[in-house]
Amino acid sequence: MHLAYPAVLSVLLFCTGLYGVLARRNAILVLMSVELMLNAVNLNLVAFDVWLSKAARDTLHSGQALTLFTIAIAAAEIGIGLAIVLAVYRNRGTSDIDKLRDTAEPDTDPEGPGHPDGTPRPAAPATADRTEAAA
Repeated sequence: MHLAYPAVLSVLLFCTGLYGVLARRNAILVLMSVELMLNAVNLNLVAFDVWLSKAARDTLHSGQALTLFTIAIAAAEIGIGLAIVLAVYRNRGTSDIDKLRDTAEPDTDPEGPGHPDGTPRPAAPATADRTEAAA
């Protein structure tokens, strides 16, 4: 088999994954697209390993060993990524990437961080005053 067939398939898979990362707004679909890109790289590694081992007649198969490491790292990455996405979904109620760009807590003060004239608000009372008032 020629090297061109798996290389073209790998390029198509990688481009499909790249399009998914750039165009999708759902975090789960972005993670799936990243996995598609990693699988394209794995296909390239194995194809070039087979091609080079036929040419050099060596039996090292370092491309296939590297592919196994890549698969293990990808499995760990998708596990951690999915856990993060699920935690964000529980807290925010959405997995839409556009709505998750601001990770800061929403401002609950209706007047904003300062007065309309630009002067800062007075500081909150010290914690010692709060504890004495609670006691």
